[in-house]
Amino acid sequence: MARVLRGLGSVPGGQRGPRVRFGPSPTGFLHLGGLRTALYNYIFAKKHQGTFILRVEDTDQNRVVPGAAEGIEDMLDWAGIPPDESPRRGGSFGPYQQSRRLDLYQSASAELLERGAAYRCFCTPQRLNLLKKEALRSQQTPRYDNRCRHLTPTEVAQKLSQGLDWVVRFRLEKGVEPFQDLVCGWTKHEVAEVEGDPVILKGDGFPTYHLANVVDDHHMGISHVLRGTEWLTSTSKHLLLYRAFGWDPPQFGHLPLLLNKYGGKLSKRQGDIFLEHFARDGYLPEALLDIITNCGSGFPANQMGRTLEELISQFEIDRISTHSALLDLEKLPEFNRIHLTRHIENDGLRQKLIKELQLLVEQVYGDQQVDQEVLEKDYVERVLLLRKGHISFLKNLVSSDYSYLWVRPSVSREQLQTVSGEVDEIGKLVLGLMTRQAAVLTMEELNKDLRSLHQQTKETKYSNVMQLLRLALSGQQHGPSVAEMMVTLGPKEVCGRIHKALSS
Repeated sequence: MARVLRGLGSVPGGQRGPRVRFGPSPTGFLHLGGLRTALYNYIFAKKHQGTFILRVEDTDQNRVVPGAAEGIEDMLDWAGIPPDESPRRGGSFGPYQQSRRLDLYQSASAELLERGAAYRCFCTPQRLNLLKKEALRSQQTPRYDNRCRHLTPTEVAQKLSQGLDWVVRFRLEKGVEPFQDLVCGWTKHEVAEVEGDPVILKGDGFPTYHLANVVDDHHMGISHVLRGTEWLTSTSKHLLLYRAFGWDPPQFGHLPLLLNKYGGKLSKRQGDIFLEHFARDGYLPEALLDIITNCGSGFPANQMGRTLEELISQFEIDRISTHSALLDLEKLPEFNRIHLTRHIENDGLRQKLIKELQLLVEQVYGDQQVDQEVLEKDYVERVLLLRKGHISFLKNLVSSDYSYLWVRPSVSREQLQTVSGEVDEIGKLVLGLMTRQAAVLTMEELNKDLRSLHQQTKETKYSNVMQLLRLALSGQQHGPSVAEMMVTLGPKEVCGRIHKALSS
């Protein structure tokens, strides 16, 4: 059944396009599931020239982690999907932090009390806990029994005069209307038949999720709510709240779960699904955006290597399926390799990589550096271009396999002579080759020349010639081809290393 988009015209303030929001709780680091929700909201907004809002939902003060809200916005910026309005950036509909909007929720709660759509509940935590235990003992789902719904105004006034603690509950009504979800199609949940009346304002004056989100979405002009499927069953409850206020609701779309490749929950235990972990390990944000959309839906086909611009242009909300997205993080290095290759090929992005690699070399090798020549832009750029497509991470280039790029090996003539007795002859041939090839070095030509060079030796096998040159140039037994080493190092450095090995 077709799912119709509406509300893409003007919104409060005269702005055009949809207004969507990402509303994380600042209880820790931003993880992949949160990133995916934020991304789908972002690309939906940009697809339709709309506005992407970050709203920090910190009404559960006991779970708030200091600095988490700032960290979430930092990670959205790092991922390349910055909000248009947020606590940091501000906007016309702020504050964008729910703990700073308490007067609004309390006023909304008072309005529902006045309309008879809500009531004060004086039940103690002890009574509520007893109800829960009895339900579990009877193998029933715990629910509030709506006891205080039936208090008379006189009884309420009496309890208030006694100074009893209270919360505000919303009266759930039967006969909810179905709604057309942008992902799940037509649906409804008779919440009054399976739930007790929910708390909407707690005793500390803070709202619960249900009230805060409805009030904020209305006052911030949110036109579309794209959130996780775990909130689908609560949507009928939220629509009852909209009806009680007399407000038009936004359109809802509930995104399927993001699971591991086996269909289980992504584990937060090891911290390996938090964005800080991926950023610290050298992953590019484009690789993360690519893999979490590649394993899901909303696009014409699952293809690797899509840029954010391509995700925006190809996205269609009616292509999102209800099937859970299975994420195989073992494939992430390959996604990173593809996007790192693209960065290296782009002149502007490559300049940034050059600076990052220069810093990495200084950090890893320190005093072992050949000299400042290995940090020169042209040398570092040549290394990047030659290893393009062969590395998944920039840090691969400062691993032990590539130490020869940055540190001159200490290899003696005696070591080389264990490989071949024609050390001097081979050295002279290579030096002559480098002199002739100084203008242009290509791997194809060098491979041919090295074959010809071997034919000029008397008794050394080709494999031993390569072993000897690899040892003289890198001090290693394994790594890239000898021709690649020579091209990367360049004629001057190759000659210097050969001279050093022959004279030591």
